Amino acid sequence: MAASESSPRQIVVVTEGGPHIWAIVNALADRVGPVSVILETPESKKRLLLGRARRQGWISAIGQLGTMVLTRLGKRFLAAHAARLIAEEKLETEPRPGQAIVHVPSANGLECLKEITNIKPGVVLLAGCRLLSKDTLAKMPCPVLNYHAGIAPKYRGMNGGYWALASGDAQNFGTTVHLVDTGVDTGGVLKQARGKPKPGDTIASYALRQAAFSRDICVEAVKDALAGKLTAIDPRLASKQWYHPTIWFYLWTGLTRRVW
Repeated sequence: MAASESSPRQIVVVTEGGPHIWAIVNALADRVGPVSVILETPESKKRLLLGRARRQGWISAIGQLGTMVLTRLGKRFLAAHAARLIAEEKLETEPRPGQAIVHVPSANGLECLKEITNIKPGVVLLAGCRLLSKDTLAKMPCPVLNYHAGIAPKYRGMNGGYWALASGDAQNFGTTVHLVDTGVDTGGVLKQARGKPKPGDTIASYALRQAAFSRDICVEAVKDALAGKLTAIDPRLASKQWYHPTIWFYLWTGLTRRVW
């Protein structure tokens, strides 16, 4: 018998969405139990640009925006490759009929916290959403984990798979599930998975490739959380936060190292 929505074993995934996230949500639903998805509204591009300009300067922010625009355009031209990847890896990249979805303005807002409190989950998995504040985390009724598309703490932040390849560190093309604290991917590491990109993969498809070989660690970490058996490991890696590559770095690296 399926768990009810008020069951303490309910799983909540908080995300902005995306095909790679739905692949993980559907794997959790198949292998662990009922999943409720809290879907936050993405931050506006203007707000993101202003935030990055404050932190890194306008030159870097505009360069990163250029790569983001190019990547979005690239997804249209590389749609056939993505479709083959999805078929080969048997990824379900859309919400299923009947999937419980709650829309909120922000993962870090009162509406999100209220929904989580009402659902009474046994675990919350963040996957591609805003950082949670110290106050929000303190009010969470259960363990909070994060799925990060990079090997933490060496590749914290954005595009962890791309940066591993661009840095000549292909052995760390991977992902991490970790506990959530107030830092950027700085919480205790629970599970990690490493894989390899395949011919035709680019920054536009790395997230799908990573999700394909990361479903197992997401399932394992969520099961551990529900069983009260979370144990952090020490990956013994240096810690660094990464951002989107600038358009000039991206093009130069693609032409010279064939990392796109």
